[in-house]
Amino acid sequence: MNIHLSSRIQELGLTLPKAPQPIGVYRPLLIIDNLLYVSGQGPLLPSGELIKGKVGSDLDRDSGKQAARQVGLTMLSTLVTHTPKEITIDRVVKVLGMVNATPEFEEHPFVINGFSELMAEVWGAEQGIGARSAVGMSLPQNIAVEIEAIFLISRHE
Repeated sequence: MNIHLSSRIQELGLTLPKAPQPIGVYRPLLIIDNLLYVSGQGPLLPSGELIKGKVGSDLDRDSGKQAARQVGLTMLSTLVTHTPKEITIDRVVKVLGMVNATPEFEEHPFVINGFSELMAEVWGAEQGIGARSAVGMSLPQNIAVEIEAIFLISRHE
């Protein structure tokens, strides 16, 4: 199922933040053959602020899940901004979700569901859910969640 991403975002009434600029030496996304790789994204709010804090101390699991959803909105903004017009994003292939968590926090998959559920809303349950890992760690700038993803694409002339 091919979906024109901008139209689908509008149809769902989603509010996206401005696509973030790289804060290091990397590309926001890279296309190789029929795969689109998106660099790690953080939970950027429309105000330009990042959702920060450790899940398990500063944020509870539901706040962490909401931060992961916000990462999804940030990633959608990156996709809309940087994907060439002749490319259609067909499905989610792989997601790596990283949660800034205390050592005692064990519900990383629950948190990353915030991202995965949004992708399922956008692409549907079949194409919106791919393979996934969810892990806990310390993250740059104390952001609550960081997610990178790989998408399957098709090209149209």
